[in-house]
Amino acid sequence: MSTIHIVCPHCHKVNRIPIKESYKKANCGHCKESLLDTHPIELTPQTFNMHIQNSDIPVVVDFWAPWCGPCKQFAPIFEKVAQENPDILFGKINTEEEQELATHFQIRSIPTVMVLREGIGLFQQPGLIPEEGLKEIISQVKALDMDEVRKEIEKQQTEQQ
Repeated sequence: MSTIHIVCPHCHKVNRIPIKESYKKANCGHCKESLLDTHPIELTPQTFNMHIQNSDIPVVVDFWAPWCGPCKQFAPIFEKVAQENPDILFGKINTEEEQELATHFQIRSIPTVMVLREGIGLFQQPGLIPEEGLKEIISQVKALDMDEVRKEIEKQQTEQQ
C-alpha cells in the first residue's frame, strides 16, 4: 500500500498514512490530534521548514501583517478555502514577527500567497486573490504530476550549466 507523509499541524511530528481517495479521519500517531486541520496554522521558520521538507501534501502560505488592510480582507477567504480543503496545509506567516522568512522569499508586498508541494515552490503572487482564483490555483497544484515537475526543473538546471 502506498503512503504519504504528513506533518501534524499541532505537534509538527511526521506521520506516514496510507494514500486514499478521500480522508474522513486521520489522526497524528504522536499527539492524537487530527492531521486534517481545516484552519490555517501560524508558521515560524522551524515549523515552516518541518512542513515543507517532510510533508507530501501541498502547503499554501499567506504572508501577512496585522496592520495590512488587504490582508484583513483576504483572511476570511483564506480561512474559507482552508476549510474546504482538509488535504492541504494552510499556513500563515506574520511578516512583522517572521522577518527572516519574508526576507528569504523576497516578500515585498502583502498579502502574498505562495504554494509549495513536496518542497518545491510552484506559485507565488502578491495581492488579494479572490476566492475563485485561490480555488483554481489549488486545483491546478493538486493536478500536477510532481515527477514531471522535477524532470523539468532538472532539465532547466542542466541547460543553465
